[in-house]
Amino acid sequence: MPKPPQSPHDRPSTIQEALERAALALRTQRFDEAARLAEGVLKSNRSSLPAAQLLGQALLLQGRPDAAVEPLLRVARRSQDPAIETLLARALADAGRRDEALGHLRQATERRPPYPLAFVELGDLLGKLGRLDEALAVFEAGLALAPDAAILRMGLGQLHLNRNDRAAARALFAQVRAAAPERYDARVALANVLVLDGEYAAAADLYRSALDMRPDDAVTRIGLGKCLLEMGERRAGEAALRTATRDGASAAGLAISALAATPHGRFFLRPSAAAKFLGADPT
Repeated sequence: MPKPPQSPHDRPSTIQEALERAALALRTQRFDEAARLAEGVLKSNRSSLPAAQLLGQALLLQGRPDAAVEPLLRVARRSQDPAIETLLARALADAGRRDEALGHLRQATERRPPYPLAFVELGDLLGKLGRLDEALAVFEAGLALAPDAAILRMGLGQLHLNRNDRAAARALFAQVRAAAPERYDARVALANVLVLDGEYAAAADLYRSALDMRPDDAVTRIGLGKCLLEMGERRAGEAALRTATRDGASAAGLAISALAATPHGRFFLRPSAAAKFLGADPT
């Protein structure tokens, strides 16, 4: 018979068991437990990269970037590991210490072999700071070192989209989709560009294929609903928006906006009337 599940308060018998349980807790969104187990490992081994990474991720997901900085910084100084440096930079940026984050990310991008996520984080942060030309140079440098890194192409595509260069963004998203058709984000990103270009039927096909992979993604379903409304398929579009509103109040707000934004949609004077039409919970 299988063993009964362990209580989160049982003490792991080995460091490896503690790390495995912390990783499982992180995957199942038990962030307090993940942080507690990872901290326990770091008490006995202050330079443990896996424990520091798990602790940092758990604290960031709890919205506690300041608490994540110190243990990540301590391990980063000893290891010079680009994954730890990148996670440290994310904590620093979330804590409002962006100049320090940039410094650590630049260090991480200089490590060899190249760590693509460091280039993505650096390019994204520079983009948020409005330093778009620098961000573009970072992504291009990363791709020169790791030309097969889909995550870099996706990041560069999003940067081009933010610069309103839809043709460049579309080409990059299409490249990723062709090379890795299983990537959900590439399908949705390409669909979003097609919507901006008015190619609603092609975008709807991509949204449908993405929803086959993740049927509970309310934002993607709202995108599909908007496309269908733009194409004059009112009944199908409204049905898609109704399905999306099951995700809660935030999805309901997006669905109501989508319903009013298209020529074939509907406009309601009162949000409560729109919520009722979509079958959304008014709360």
